[in-house]
Amino acid sequence: MMEPKSENESKRVDIYRDTWVRYLGYANEVGEAFRALVPVGMVWASYAVAMAYVSADAMDKGKKAAVVHGDNPGKSVRVAVAVVDTFVWQALASVAIPGFTINRVCAASLYLLGRTTRWPLPVRKWSTTAIGLSTIPFIITPIDRSVDFLLDSSLRKVYGGVEKHD
Repeated sequence: MMEPKSENESKRVDIYRDTWVRYLGYANEVGEAFRALVPVGMVWASYAVAMAYVSADAMDKGKKAAVVHGDNPGKSVRVAVAVVDTFVWQALASVAIPGFTINRVCAASLYLLGRTTRWPLPVRKWSTTAIGLSTIPFIITPIDRSVDFLLDSSLRKVYGGVEKHD
């Protein structure tokens, strides 16, 4: 069970959650939105940026768990849980599910624009990109909540009372 945070801890800034660095986790969603306009290598590069963010956040949470648990018994398990929980949560909520969602929204919109309009291809591609980018803010919270539910219903049951990803 999580213990209440001290006043000093609650004021501490988490660079991966409370600063502009957090937006690096959305890089692949932006890459997917631009897929129709840029070389595929740029889309894959956006996934590399997002996965670097996910990995850095997971390592950071592991280091923080190591400090919190000091020399207590079970420290290595708690550190591993912090790393795994953060990595799995971020990989699903920040990379895999949003990337797939934006990819499908853009593919469907490009297809539908091709079937229902006589717009030139470049206009359809830019419209698809705009639709993809405008979809991002609407999918974040439902995906985050769904991943919380998924992990609470599965992986987090394995490590029970150990604190989970915030």
